[in-house]
Amino acid sequence: MAKHYRPSKSLIILALSIIGLLIWALLPGNSHAPKLGLDLRGGTQVILSPTAADNKTVTADQLAQTIRIIRQRVDGFGVAESQVTTQGSGANAKIIVTIPGKTDRSVVDQLKTTAVLNFRAVVAVDSGSPIPTPSPSVSGKKGVKITPAKATPKPSVNPLRLVPPIQSKSITKAFAENFTALDCAQSTILEGGKIDDPTKFLITCSKDGAAKYILTPAALSGADVQSATATLPTQGAGGWQVDLTMTTKGAKAFAEVTKGLYTQKAPQNQLAIALDGLVVSAPRINEPILGGNAQITGSFTPEEAKNLAEVLKYGALPVSLAVDEVQQISPTLGNDQLRAGLLAGLFGLILVILYLLLYYRALGVVAVLSLIVAALMSYLIFVILGNQIHFTMTLAGIAGAIVAIGITADSFIVYFERLRDELREGKRLRSAVDHGWARARRTILAADFVSLLAAVVLYYLSVGSVRGFAFTLGLTTVIDVFVAFLFTRPLVYRLAESKWMNAGSSMTGVSPVRLGVTSSTEVAN
Repeated sequence: MAKHYRPSKSLIILALSIIGLLIWALLPGNSHAPKLGLDLRGGTQVILSPTAADNKTVTADQLAQTIRIIRQRVDGFGVAESQVTTQGSGANAKIIVTIPGKTDRSVVDQLKTTAVLNFRAVVAVDSGSPIPTPSPSVSGKKGVKITPAKATPKPSVNPLRLVPPIQSKSITKAFAENFTALDCAQSTILEGGKIDDPTKFLITCSKDGAAKYILTPAALSGADVQSATATLPTQGAGGWQVDLTMTTKGAKAFAEVTKGLYTQKAPQNQLAIALDGLVVSAPRINEPILGGNAQITGSFTPEEAKNLAEVLKYGALPVSLAVDEVQQISPTLGNDQLRAGLLAGLFGLILVILYLLLYYRALGVVAVLSLIVAALMSYLIFVILGNQIHFTMTLAGIAGAIVAIGITADSFIVYFERLRDELREGKRLRSAVDHGWARARRTILAADFVSLLAAVVLYYLSVGSVRGFAFTLGLTTVIDVFVAFLFTRPLVYRLAESKWMNAGSSMTGVSPVRLGVTSSTEVAN
């Protein structure tokens, strides 16, 4: 068994793994420390009031669907350990969202956004203020436009001609006067979060209030959008864009609409993207989009593109939401608990280290080094997970890491005791190292499997901070197996090859006298 084992190979694999984790954790632009949860760094608590269309009572199903979508949105913001709960029911229902560390207003605005997306043809466009000013760009906000994902030939069709607003039966003289009088700078329309009727003409503003529009009934809705992703152009030219993929039904409707618009004169060659009744953009249709794949391009920042894609991806809320209260939560209490928890963990770690050094001597040094390697790997992985999936450390998670210290130390003790049992049976040190590991390996794997299974079950059956405890416990258990196989075993194997360990000094931890194999008198003789 011994001649086939290569301890250097295991140590090299471990070293390369740590170096890889270190490089990944220290990549430019990433945070170089684990992200902390609400109880440790504070955060924001938002209280929302749901309202159904036509002021009807919010049903339990609507409330449940709203909770699910909000939770998806919060996760999409990159926030872990957040909590979404309800208080009351019916007309008195409140939705309480607690978000660790997130204090910017854009998060609150997106939480209340109903995300009703409609594609409406533009009938008329004017400046957002009734005071005569230069006419806004017909291409909409920031020159945004819709283009096919791949160029398609222009077919020969008879385009649909839009009905001028004043001639339409749906648009009365009072309707036109309301459009003329609308001042987007003073209107409550810009607050958003309102559900509009997609079957009726709409008077509204652009999201920035620079322009106002008369829009036709909706030609497509958000339900016709299969996916939305914020990306950079594949050819590297231009800014951020949102790639849209339509459903089969949506692709057909989209093709018909764009066929009917691309030959119209401005502004009736524009297709407005109305999100919650506000025009996000009103791009010109320069050619029919037949494939169901389109791109919303323009001067998007990464944040704007990602926010739009996330809202579109998670769908519409069945109710409108009003923000009742936004409260900042102080991390003072969490900091006090963190210091107390870290002190307790440090005290426990010192006791474990003293026990290992006093009882196992040189083997104890191996155990301490193994704990350091496990701690380093855990820290780097916490940093990486914080950057990649926005994992946050909470007090419960730190408790899981402290519990893992005992699990890791238990693995060393199992191995060392098996090794010492082999020596008591009369085997030489090299042979005892191999046979002891063969017997200890099964016990270590069985114990770690039980801990991992418990962590997995606890993670899927629990909610909130308890899931953080379970995740940390499971992760550190896996790291324990990794360190035991790739560090502890090969290091002990290397020690067993040294003359000093084989001499049986009392400082080795495998002294025949301390193990009761021989007496001190026999050693002296």
